[in-house]
Parts: sequence; structure tokens; C-alpha cells
Amino acid sequence: MTGFPTKDFVALVPVAILTVGAIALLLSEVFLVSGRRSYQAVLTVAFAAAAGLYAAWVPPAGAVFGRQGMSDNFSAFVTVIVCGGLALSALVGAGWLDARGAERGEFYALAMFGAAGMSLLGMASDFLVAFIAIETMSLATYALAAYMRRGRRPAEAAFKYLVLGAISSALFLYGAALLFGATGTTLFSDLSRGGGTALHLAGLGLVAAGVAFKVAAVPFHAWTPDVYEGAPTPVTAFMAAGVKTAAFAVLARIFLGAMGGGTEQATALGGIVAALAVLTMVFGNLLALPQRSVKRMLAYSSIAHAGYLLVGIVSAAAAGARDKALSGMLFYLAAYSATAIGAFAVVGAVERRGGRDDEPADTWDLDRFAGLARRRPALAFAMAVFLLSLAGVPPTAGFVAKLYLFQAAVGAQLYGLAIVGVLTSVLGAYYYLRVVVYMYMRPAEGAEPDGLSTTGLTLALGAAVAVVVVLGVLAEPVARLAQAASNILS
Repeated sequence: MTGFPTKDFVALVPVAILTVGAIALLLSEVFLVSGRRSYQAVLTVAFAAAAGLYAAWVPPAGAVFGRQGMSDNFSAFVTVIVCGGLALSALVGAGWLDARGAERGEFYALAMFGAAGMSLLGMASDFLVAFIAIETMSLATYALAAYMRRGRRPAEAAFKYLVLGAISSALFLYGAALLFGATGTTLFSDLSRGGGTALHLAGLGLVAAGVAFKVAAVPFHAWTPDVYEGAPTPVTAFMAAGVKTAAFAVLARIFLGAMGGGTEQATALGGIVAALAVLTMVFGNLLALPQRSVKRMLAYSSIAHAGYLLVGIVSAAAAGARDKALSGMLFYLAAYSATAIGAFAVVGAVERRGGRDDEPADTWDLDRFAGLARRRPALAFAMAVFLLSLAGVPPTAGFVAKLYLFQAAVGAQLYGLAIVGVLTSVLGAYYYLRVVVYMYMRPAEGAEPDGLSTTGLTLALGAAVAVVVVLGVLAEPVARLAQAASNILS
């Protein structure tokens, strides 16, 4: 008779903290007698901080639940990024929701349920656990996308996200079933057993397509900009950071497991992911160029950044480049999460409040940012920092993150991918810097309102700017942590 698997359940403490926090907020709505809900964002930040600190300071438990999950430095790093993104999104969302009379405990509870799924996905090393985590994350984000029920755009965003998610989950699950038939196991570490049979290759292709929908890789990016544009802006920020982090975490584990054989199958799989990386970098940036909606531009930008991260995934398969590529990817995810949430927070601060039926057509138009440096210099400065980081301009975190990824690609002798990454980064600088030009060099047309200004927004923007600047100037400590986290257990 075996004892209680304490180690296995201790590894799930961050997930449990987030889940308990979500349940507590749901129950608080039952007993709430006043209309004030400002404490809910504070509680969300507290639970997110507790989960993140636990993951950061408590030693990993190793393989848990019969190797179906891995509590290692990699999963801990992912959990810290997800919890940081949750905390920033909650601070941004508090004022945004309050200004629209829509602040409820359900919003924060759904965000915490989603973050719990993301954290679990970072630990998953088995298709069954990964599927449960993906569905937990997805169901919460579907509901969050439709949180502002009034109007056509939120409903359209939620419907499209639901369809995309259903297709993604179906492909992932069917691919996992085929891989089980080919290998006799659902563990990622045993994926190379298939020997390149037709069943094995079909399963890998379907699983890869399912995850590609989650990371919004071209050509699986359809409707992603519509979802980002139609969802509430704090939700868009949370999705851009958290979903991308969790999806790339599980993609790294699956990819490295499939590449374990070192065969022709591994070479073919690496070539397919490399092609996806090129398409995503090129088309993500090209489609962002003509956008006048800043929120939609940031959505296409998110697609382009998925392409850069795919470069890190491909580089990780090369001999001797795995640790460097994975550490670069983790650093990139940390930098991008803070930058993307900050940028969307500024968009939320300056956007118009819609009426009962829908948002006005110019809610996120580029002209809304004209003269922002004169009206709200601190907000314009923060947005400039975030855009420069997204463009990869030194000395921001985005520059260092791209440098690490492209160095890993060069070390893996993937010179073509590195060159395409650099060239598309230069292309992306145009539409990022265009917003900066509007903020600092274009006068505002007519009287523009100052927009949203709350304590939570100020704290979130201050924290995001600090992360972007510190990671750009003093990147070495975090880079060392990312290096330690690159040793994925299998």
C-alpha cells in the first residue's frame, strides 16, 4: 500500500492558490451588500502574488503524477510570468470596468481560473493533462472575451474565439489520439517512439496545428485580430500575455519530446516550424503596417512576436543550442508580457467609452493619440517606452530579448531565420514609431478628453515601465534565471 502522494499535490499549490482565490471572489459576490468592489482587484493581485512567490521560492518537486506533470524551473518561470500578467491586468481592469459600471467578481474569478489553467499548462508533460489545462484556460478566456455583453463587437469576438478554440482543441485532441495509437503513450517524452510512420506524422501535424491556433501563428491566425479588437481591452492584454506564454511553454515541451529521436522525422518537423516562423514574422508585420486602429495594430504585432518566439523553438532543437534558445524564449516571454500589457493599458486609458449598443468607430483610431504628449505626458512616455520595446530599440527589454533569440538562432546555424527576424523587426519599427510620432509631433484635432486615470492604472503602468527598462539595462540577473529554467525535465 502506497502512501499519499504529498509531493505531487504540493507541486500544484500555485494552481490551487489561484483556484481558491477565484472561488473566494465568486462567493464574495453572494454576500456583497454594497456596490463598492474595489477590493476585488486588490485580492486578485494578492492571490497572484502569492502563487507567483510560491513558484519562485519553493524548490521544484520534479516529475509528478507518474510523469504526467513536471514541476521544474521551467514551469516555475512560466507560472511567475502568468501571475505577473494576471496582477497587471487586474490593476488595469479595475478602473476600466468601474468607468463602465461593469466591475464584478466574476471578471477577476474568470481571470484567475484562466491563469490556473495557464500555470497547469506550463507543467503539463502529458497530452491528457495538457488538454485539461488548455480547456480550463480557454473556457475562462471565452467568457472574458464576452464579458461586456452589450454591443456587436464583444459578441463577435467571443463567438469567433469560441470557434477558433473549438477547432484548436479538436485538432489537438485528435492528434493526441493518433499519437497514442502510434506510440502507445500520451507522454511528451516518448513522442519519438513513433518511428516516422504515417499515423505518427499525422498526429504530430494535428497537434502542431492545434497549438499554432493558440499562439496565432500564420496561417492559423484568422480572426485573432478580430478577437483582440472586440474583447475588453484589459482582457486583450491578459490574453496577449498569458495565453501566449502558456501555449509556447507546452509547445516547447512537445517539440523537444518529438525531436528526441534525432531522425529525418525530426528534421522535417523542424523545417515545418521554421516555415511557420517565417510566415508569421513576415505576414504579422506586413498586415500591421496599414492599420490605423492602434488596438488592431497591436493584435497583428502580437502575431509577429509569435513568429520571433517560434525562432526560439526551432533553435532549441539544434545540438548545443537548446539551453540558450529556451532561456532566450523565456526571457522574451517575460519582456513581452510586461510590454504588451502596458501598451494595451494605455490603449484602454485613451479609448472612447461606447454607448449602449457599440463602441464608436474611432475608439482606437491613431488620431486619438495625436498630441497625447501635451495632454498627458506621463501616459505618452509610458506608451513610447512600450512601443520602442516592441520594436526592439535599445536599451529596452525588447531589444535584449530579440538579441538573445537571434543569437540562439545563429548559434544553431539558422542564419536565414535570424536574417528574416532582423529584417522584419526593422519593418515593424515603422508602425510602432508612427504612434510615437503622432503622440509627440502631431497636434490634437479638436478637444480630446483626458481619458481614464486611476491609481490601479498608474501602478500597473509604473510597474510595466520599470520591468521594460530594468530588463533592458540590467538583463543579466533575469537572464541567469531564465538559463536555469531552460533545463526542462522529461
